[in-house]
Amino acid sequence: MFKPLLASCAALAISATAATADYKLTILHTNDFHSRIEPINKYDSGCKPEDNAAGKCFGGSARLMTAIAQARQRSNNSILVDGGDQFQGSLFYTYYKGKVAAEMMNRMGYDAMTVGNHEFDDGPEVLRGFMDAVEFPVLMSNADVSAEEVLATKILKSTVIERGGEKLGLIGLTPEDTDELSSPGPNVHFTDPVPAVQAEVDRLTAQGVNKIIVLSHSGYDVDKRVAAGARGVDVIVGGHSHTLLSNTSDRAKGPYPTMVNGVAIVQAYAYGKFLGELNVTFDDAGNLTEAVGEPLIMDVSITEDAQVVARVQELAQPLEEIRQKVIARAASAIEGSRDICRVQECAMGNLVADAMLDRVADQGVQIAIMNSGGLRASIDAGPITMGEVLTVLPFQNTLSTFQISGQGIIDALENGMSQVEEVKGRFPQVAGMRFAWDPAQPPGSRIVEVLVKTDDGYVPIDPKATYLVVTNNYVRNGGDGYKMFAGDDKDAYDYGPDLADVVAEYLAANQPYKPFTENRIVRK
Repeated sequence: MFKPLLASCAALAISATAATADYKLTILHTNDFHSRIEPINKYDSGCKPEDNAAGKCFGGSARLMTAIAQARQRSNNSILVDGGDQFQGSLFYTYYKGKVAAEMMNRMGYDAMTVGNHEFDDGPEVLRGFMDAVEFPVLMSNADVSAEEVLATKILKSTVIERGGEKLGLIGLTPEDTDELSSPGPNVHFTDPVPAVQAEVDRLTAQGVNKIIVLSHSGYDVDKRVAAGARGVDVIVGGHSHTLLSNTSDRAKGPYPTMVNGVAIVQAYAYGKFLGELNVTFDDAGNLTEAVGEPLIMDVSITEDAQVVARVQELAQPLEEIRQKVIARAASAIEGSRDICRVQECAMGNLVADAMLDRVADQGVQIAIMNSGGLRASIDAGPITMGEVLTVLPFQNTLSTFQISGQGIIDALENGMSQVEEVKGRFPQVAGMRFAWDPAQPPGSRIVEVLVKTDDGYVPIDPKATYLVVTNNYVRNGGDGYKMFAGDDKDAYDYGPDLADVVAEYLAANQPYKPFTENRIVRK
């Protein structure tokens, strides 16, 4: 069922021969919410109550609740879906796991979501608990879960819902490299998204379903590949790459929707800062004939729902003592944004890597390597609370120390620089070393120079020498593609102190902390 492109960019013109029995649908969507139950500031981190009252903050479940209700009033036929990664990112997840996400999504009336990689952060069991609590299907087509007992009978590849007298086929996608990004365990096996989607499209169309929406937590580039390679898809609601698509913002990575092969691709940044609103029209044969819309910013113009505000305050009470404790001061804002830290040296990366190395330097550890995917927010100037540190470092990782050859470190840096164009979380932030890389070279041969800090200054790394390295336990066990760090042959210790505690203590000992960069990572 190939559906030809009738026009480009944000809108498709209805052809003169189109049937009159048009079907109109509003697709409301979110992605990468990351447990931002409360409003966020301009750094995507926690918003102080006085700043929220002053209208300086965005998002939060209460604001999103109002925006969804308003959007539904504008349309007599709508669905609400999510592109994955509801888990992980604030104390609400650290303390409650998926319970609060399930409660809020049920309140908002979601129709379906796809599995994000962070839904596996605490293993299949926590994901299953979330699925048992929600009142909608959770989808994932490109994985074999038959060997995983807690998921085998629960998770669906696709589902069919009825809305406005028509059947809509919804298909889920999760990152193919989720086994590297999270903790799905050995019994879940991920596959290429294109054939996985095609198999579900074929199955659904055989049942007479001719309107297909993919919920994809695979990233903007993969979504374009799926649109180009799979026949019969109408809309892809994306996630994972935190991409803002818009027709009005100068920060957008592409138009909303982005049209590829007649497929409308949408994504709405992250953290609940926007609610996506795509209005589509189908003819009576199920062909997409129009797709228009724009993400709606969740700013002060959206009134917070009073009942949700009260419930969030209730849920926040056990978190307050932890969250409000001031542990240090920052002389200026500490840059930790995804767009910066995943492509270059950043101030937050230096802070965290320095804190890691400082903690274990007395053990002879020489080098710290931190994956930028573990840095989840910036911190503004002034008092720093433990809640802010936990927002930056929400994964409850522990310090891991191990031995590895200089060549192994070079290989690790090659891995870290292998997907810079895709803004992947494997990009390394470092301490105790400097390196230069050439983005013009192909992945695997980009590292030009590596220098290790010694008492006599920086000296070239010796590929044959053995070095002591500190990282977090996720990376040490092969996460984000760092397979060279894994294994039982490295005299590793994976059960050090919690990374967030290490950083908090380092900040307290070095306050007021002055953020900096110093050419640790140089492009040639």
